[in-house]
Amino acid sequence: MAAGMKHLSKTFVWILMGMLIVGLAGFGAVNFSSSSSSVAQVGDEDVSIGTYVRELQREQRALQAQTGQAMSMAQLTAFGLDRVVLGRLISLAALDHETKILGLSLGDENLIEELAAIDAFQGVNGQFDREAYSFALRNAGLTEKEFEEDLRREAARTIVQRAVLSGAKMPETLTETLTSYIGARRSFSYVQLMASDIALVTLTPSDADLQAFYEANQDRFMLPETKVITYAALRPSMLLDEIEVDEAQLQRLFEERSDQYQVPERRLVERLVFADDESAASAKAQLETGGATFESLVETRGLTLQDIDMGDVTMGDLGAAGTDVFAAEVGTVAGPLPSNLGPALYRVNGRLAAQITTFEDAKPELIEELASDRARRLVETQAEDIDDMLAGGATLEELATDSGLELAQINWTEDSSEDIAAYEGFRAAAAAVTAEDFPEVGFLEDGSLFAIRLDEVLPERPEPFADARDKVLTARDAGLRAGTLRKQGEELLAQAKASGSFAEGAEVKTETGLTRTAYIDTVPATLVADVFGMETGGFRLVQDAESAVVVRLDAILPPEASDDMTLLTQALQAQLDQTLAQELFQAFAQDVQTRAEPRVDQQALNAAQANFQ
Repeated sequence: MAAGMKHLSKTFVWILMGMLIVGLAGFGAVNFSSSSSSVAQVGDEDVSIGTYVRELQREQRALQAQTGQAMSMAQLTAFGLDRVVLGRLISLAALDHETKILGLSLGDENLIEELAAIDAFQGVNGQFDREAYSFALRNAGLTEKEFEEDLRREAARTIVQRAVLSGAKMPETLTETLTSYIGARRSFSYVQLMASDIALVTLTPSDADLQAFYEANQDRFMLPETKVITYAALRPSMLLDEIEVDEAQLQRLFEERSDQYQVPERRLVERLVFADDESAASAKAQLETGGATFESLVETRGLTLQDIDMGDVTMGDLGAAGTDVFAAEVGTVAGPLPSNLGPALYRVNGRLAAQITTFEDAKPELIEELASDRARRLVETQAEDIDDMLAGGATLEELATDSGLELAQINWTEDSSEDIAAYEGFRAAAAAVTAEDFPEVGFLEDGSLFAIRLDEVLPERPEPFADARDKVLTARDAGLRAGTLRKQGEELLAQAKASGSFAEGAEVKTETGLTRTAYIDTVPATLVADVFGMETGGFRLVQDAESAVVVRLDAILPPEASDDMTLLTQALQAQLDQTLAQELFQAFAQDVQTRAEPRVDQQALNAAQANFQ
């Protein structure tokens, strides 16, 4: 019983956390001078200042552990945790008040069992230890009387909670309805017509025809709101010619990158290790006589090829076996040969040639790397001067003339991604800039600096026909194909409805027992959902831009009788029952709290928070 109460009490606290400060809106911030040691009075129960402070400290420690930063009372208040703590304590006090009215309490024998079950109060022999009990309570700032009263109250609350939660059960009809909906299946047949199979045999349209289509569908050829931005940029690549790179530095960098530029010859190898030379020799003999394959030897050992794969290795990686393995032909097995795990057979699966890059060949790449790094630092040193020039009223055009910055203009939208607009730093600045902003220095991810100016904002507008001509032609052709596709689909649908079946020779595809979540590649996305709205034997046309499908519903099937569906039913029922129980308890707790008429002593609350550490 004690264990059950302990489990339920934990659940009880989490449920109350969900209520938090429910009902606080109705609390009166009323002062009552009769009890300066409590921050709130709930019916006959008091929320003591000590309890309130301990709960605040617990929340403070939890938040500090989560953020890694010290939290002051002002920060806790800003997060609303003072109200959370007060709301939780008032909810508990309201339930304590209710348990007293109901006459519920924990008996002495059960109290002793509860105390003995707490690990912190047990001695080395696992039994209740009075000294450990007293020591733990002193460290927590509690007296035995206070703790035991809290334990009795918690047990009483648990009894109430169990009484409300136990037996709460949703009607099985709801579970069955949900399960039937989720697990329902359909079998259907369909014929698919593809837009890509439709050849447009009409003559190439004239500009007049395209112009007419463009004007009739102008909302399809609109340009988004556009910012006309002038920018000046100084990129590291613009300074490379000014930087001299020392030959010795290049040589040192080349040597540091030896693993990159001096890659030795390698082999792709699998290694099968044996306990002794005799076992390895026997296995090799079986391979040579055809009595076994390398794969069967691996399988006999209870291994897989993945277990014995060494990947690509150098001769040095193979130790004493290196010379013989590298001399073996690809596809052959070498050995028995020594390894650090014992005698082994080595199968060579591939040969990777050495990749040797000379210093002279690597030199251009090394120069660019060193020079680019120095160029970025040089850009950084010029940033402050350029920023000062902008602050002094210099224009972007003057920066380009006096400091050698690149000057350009871009029509920027949120979809822009070319050149400088590909950098997130520029995109963020362009999105935020307004006509009132003065240019200032910003940095791009590659070390470039830039400054921008908004020249004007172009509203959403039609794209000029000359620029949109290719889009107009594509849209017109797509419209013709869609119209032709729909016409063919409607003809096929009419024929199928008239005869009750698809035409002889049609390419009919069938699907059996699909649920609502099934996915069929290439068909319109709504096909499966549409099928679930059909009657058996009925036909329907479903179309998207790529294809048109005429579908016939062949059968409506119930959910499959499987372990998965049984588990789904059980999970749904458990979830619904739990939801009902929680809603009932929340309603009960709110009613209890309302009837207890909580009152908050704002002066005591302010004093507790003012002295909180």
